[in-house]
Amino acid sequence: MSTASSSRLFFSVVAVLALGVAGAGAAPPKAMPDTENGRYALSSTPDGVLRLDTRTGAISTCSNSGAGWACYAVPDERAALDAEIGRLQADNEKLRADLASREPTVAGKIEEPMPKSDSLKKNEPRNDPTIAEGERKIEIPLPSDRDMDRMMSFLERAWRRLIEMANRVQKDVNGRI
Repeated sequence: MSTASSSRLFFSVVAVLALGVAGAGAAPPKAMPDTENGRYALSSTPDGVLRLDTRTGAISTCSNSGAGWACYAVPDERAALDAEIGRLQADNEKLRADLASREPTVAGKIEEPMPKSDSLKKNEPRNDPTIAEGERKIEIPLPSDRDMDRMMSFLERAWRRLIEMANRVQKDVNGRI
């Protein structure tokens, strides 16, 4: 072997060893590099990269199209909800102001609720302390004879129809067997 070829071989071996040692001592490469001194946190997705702006909290999806990498802001649901809450609060304040500007329909606040009228009771005093609790009676009107006759005729017709249906079903079953 000539001196030139042996020196080339020596330098090649040294270069390979140097690269191997440098590669073994180096830290493993990051999945995605951070840009702008750590402002963005990048996370790999099946479609590309998800980018979080650590200063503003904005999230973007980045993908490699045919023309190059492009990032698009992800809609922030929280911002939309905050905007809707703000709009509803403004509407609420506007309605309250409108209601306050109108003339009151009742002169003063009614402290006690209006008494409920019961058509079945006959002008009994509501909270009469002279009537004991055991003396109060609840009267439930019973149905009249006419109402009872109507109910009985309805039940008789329903019973007859049920029996007729059962007989038809029995004849159909016996005819098919």
